[in-house]
Amino acid sequence: MGSVFGNKLKISIFGESHGEGIGVVIDGLPAGEEIDLDEVYRQMQRRAPGGDKTATPRKEADMPEILSGMLGGKTTGAPLCAVIRNTNTRSGDYGNILSSPRPAHSDYAAFVRYNGANDIRGGGHFSGRLTANIVFAGAVCRQILKRRGISIAAHIYSIGNVKDAPFDPTGIDSELITRLNGEKFALVDTSKEDAMRETVGAAHAQGDSIGGIVECIVQGMPAGIGEPMFGGVENIISAAVFGVPAVKGIEFGSGFSGAALLGSQNNDEFYYDENGKVRTRTNNHGGALGGITSGMPIIFRAAVKPTPSISKEQKTVDLQTGENTTLAIKGRHDPCIVPRAVPVIEAAAAVAVMNML
Repeated sequence: MGSVFGNKLKISIFGESHGEGIGVVIDGLPAGEEIDLDEVYRQMQRRAPGGDKTATPRKEADMPEILSGMLGGKTTGAPLCAVIRNTNTRSGDYGNILSSPRPAHSDYAAFVRYNGANDIRGGGHFSGRLTANIVFAGAVCRQILKRRGISIAAHIYSIGNVKDAPFDPTGIDSELITRLNGEKFALVDTSKEDAMRETVGAAHAQGDSIGGIVECIVQGMPAGIGEPMFGGVENIISAAVFGVPAVKGIEFGSGFSGAALLGSQNNDEFYYDENGKVRTRTNNHGGALGGITSGMPIIFRAAVKPTPSISKEQKTVDLQTGENTTLAIKGRHDPCIVPRAVPVIEAAAAVAVMNML
């Protein structure tokens, strides 16, 4: 399975949703970097299940157990390995999907790819539970990046048709970054929260789910990082972000809306700021030109699909009998994955940026 990301900084993710545990190995971290584990745990709790009405009621402590790579609160240079034990599983909820794949899940594709040998319980290795590993790796990388003047923040850009205020693409202040980094329901305009929660509640009441968009910004990246063609900033960040199971699309800067603009409208004009630094007056390019950082903030948006596990009866097939059938999905599932996806997207960006540096 392709569960390894990066070349200079490598992360390898292991485990299944209902196995003994999940974990990650991070190889390539610089030695001697101090890591505040309390801050790592805070980021883990932003993603952890069971803490909000928009999330699954499955409760997991998500407390990583570090097996190697740290001594006295600092990285040793050896691979950093962390394990998170699974403590609240109900595998019996998945008995009826062993032969009937859930619509919009990996069940059927994985059944074909792995000849039916894959662990189907809770989605197995394909489960969103494994994003806890990404958050751990990202939380470690973010502390190292912060000491290099690079900060990352994300927010719920939209849930359904309810939209938050967008980031200023030319940069946001440190107070907003700090606030968003500590919130489970991260919004620029907090007055939008009630409407978003009502949207999630309405879908959940019908046995359904709802998706949305997460917007992320990376500030402080120096100009000149990245490569053209296949080694570009957008390529590397996209590869990491698409490791989040629910992500189905990504755009940088003006993204798809830029396709409707004239060149004169979409182009970002250069100027020297008061410190003699080259900047652009707008940031439709999203911080990357020719795959290389321009020194402006990297800004992107990731589309998060509705949680495919819903309680409404759906049509599927029976792989044992070869007949059409229906399926009612049991278990504990998020009516909206977007709030919990915010720290995961931030973490994926951190891992990608760390790899580029």
